[in-house]
Amino acid sequence: MRSFILFLMLPLITGVHAQVELGIDVLASHGYDLLKGKRVGLVTNQTGVNKDGVKTRVLLHKNVHLVALYTPEHGLDGTERAGKYVQTRKDPVTGLTAYSLYGPTRKPTPEMLASIDVLVYDMQDIGCRSYTYVSTMARCMEACAENGKEFLVLDRPNPLGGDRVEGMPIEEKWISFVGQLPVPYVHGMTVGELALMANAKRWMTPKECKLQIVKMRGWKRPMAWTDTGLRWVQTSPNIPRAMSPFYYVTTGVTGSLGGGFDIGIGSIPFEMISAGWMNGERLISLLRSGKFGGIAFEKIPHGTRLRIDPHASGNLCAVALYILWEANRQSKGRIFARSSSDQLDIFYKVYGSNRIRSELNKRSAAEIVRSWQPFIEKFRKDRQPFLLY
Repeated sequence: MRSFILFLMLPLITGVHAQVELGIDVLASHGYDLLKGKRVGLVTNQTGVNKDGVKTRVLLHKNVHLVALYTPEHGLDGTERAGKYVQTRKDPVTGLTAYSLYGPTRKPTPEMLASIDVLVYDMQDIGCRSYTYVSTMARCMEACAENGKEFLVLDRPNPLGGDRVEGMPIEEKWISFVGQLPVPYVHGMTVGELALMANAKRWMTPKECKLQIVKMRGWKRPMAWTDTGLRWVQTSPNIPRAMSPFYYVTTGVTGSLGGGFDIGIGSIPFEMISAGWMNGERLISLLRSGKFGGIAFEKIPHGTRLRIDPHASGNLCAVALYILWEANRQSKGRIFARSSSDQLDIFYKVYGSNRIRSELNKRSAAEIVRSWQPFIEKFRKDRQPFLLY
């Protein structure tokens, strides 16, 4: 009895978190049985590692018949700039061809899939609709359905947690690679759960793909990444820390517009927003009026630096909208007028609609945020059958 009590108390004494076992760890614990006797392809990058930091492609190359790799935006090592084409190349670690899925094609071609029986997906997402790794997953599912290939997802935590569901819907005409799935901007699902939902809802293709998910052990919905006991691997050049996804959600939308915004790229990515023409005190006053629990707004020249607690109760997407609303008010709409057609196009795709431009002049920030609620409530109900944890 004494040892049982000591075991329960040890994490409280040491402050050590119980470590989550990732999908790749669970697959390994079962002797890679789902892949035995099959020709395997792997969609991965530098984030595809087990709980000890060993690369998934190394593990599969050693234990199953791994024959090809496929890489997303930012490349196999995660160092390519956002939006820059990635080249197909030979992986120096395994010697295998790493086919680019962020170049002339975003979906594996029949030729790319010809040598495999099953396509495995193992990359770390950040829990936000506009991050392209889930778009890559969706296009891979589409290709597997069309070509009769199995698709296996090695599940990973949502670093924003599994209970946070927020943000604007996306209109069908604005579906794109920076908004491939019709989910809220923050969806609160793991990649495995998203795959199940996308497959059942036929979001990508009228025909379901042959889908399997390898669940994690030990992950619970309230967990932010900092609760998992896992080491964070930089997912892309501007997502260096486990908390970076929280900041990406709050400033990235407005930062995608023109208007001279500084969102800390090159120093503290997404953790601040400023512009030479902006009255920072007015921005901070509006943000503080929103009473966003767990989110602090510090004064900097012409803007604000954000401080976000991983378990903040405040609505991150509402913060993003308040920033956009105040920037539009202070500039008298010039943030749109001064944006190029390309900048406007990417902004509308990220946001999910072009109607926001007129709404900002007709409604308060709080009213726009409230208008998202029916979609959020419906999505919470719709996603329930696909939740694995």
